[in-house]
Amino acid sequence: MTARLPSLNGLRAFEAAARHLSFTHAATELNVTQTAISHQIKRLEQELGIRLFVRQNRALTLTKQAKEYLPGIRAAFNDLRLATDRLLRRENDHVLTISTLASLAAKWLLPRLSAFQEAHPGIDVRITTSTSLVDFGSGDVDAAIRYGRGQWPGLRADWLMADQLFPVCSPALLSGSKPLRCPEDLAHHVLLHSTNNDDDWRLWLTAAGLPTTIAKQHGVTFDLILMVVQAAIDGIGVAIGRTSYVQDDIAKGRLVVPFDITLPADAGFYLVSPAGAADSPKLSAFRQWLVASVQNRS
Repeated sequence: MTARLPSLNGLRAFEAAARHLSFTHAATELNVTQTAISHQIKRLEQELGIRLFVRQNRALTLTKQAKEYLPGIRAAFNDLRLATDRLLRRENDHVLTISTLASLAAKWLLPRLSAFQEAHPGIDVRITTSTSLVDFGSGDVDAAIRYGRGQWPGLRADWLMADQLFPVCSPALLSGSKPLRCPEDLAHHVLLHSTNNDDDWRLWLTAAGLPTTIAKQHGVTFDLILMVVQAAIDGIGVAIGRTSYVQDDIAKGRLVVPFDITLPADAGFYLVSPAGAADSPKLSAFRQWLVASVQNRS
């Protein structure tokens, strides 16, 4: 004969109280009163015919039987949580959440995203922007597009593209009152900087054989590359462009490349995802489309 299962509320109260060794803390966690926890524990003890807790000098301890019972109860609740998580994940199989940098999203990804939506109308893409590392354990993000060298332990990193560094500016600066005709002319122009890429100018100036002190002259600094690019378009100054951020503006004539000197970056952009979920149908579809988009970029 199968034994009747005890009250689920009683088991929840027992697990929480045993974990905290406190009825008060268990009540707070479960959003009930301490009296309710006491009643649920008492009822559970009556159902089981076993004493579970002992009060000693205002301290709460587990009986020997409770210590033996607890691991199984805790494992059962973990199984319930995992089963529920798997169920909800299946319900959200059509939702794909991608984390990326705000500037890359605005200047490169979003203008191309409609092509993916047309090819995969059943996948609901959600873009979130952040400069922080993604906590994939939270389950809120499926994959991230990040800049680096592809070394993220425990994660799958798929190479997307490298960036070249080179100055860009508005076409108006080429023939303004201080024409920008050679790299030495930069000494007479406002340089635009980003706090996230504050070393780009120094690297390029070194490659061009110019003193790096030029990078320290009067300039304007922004906290987002997106703002740096827009300031260059508006003719405020000269920016260091990265291929992924400026190629569309160059193609449309909003920006020009005044010099032939480019500097290859020693890192690049990767699509990063948890190894265990990297081959899910929605993420595989996005990865294939993204890699193809990079290969076909102008």
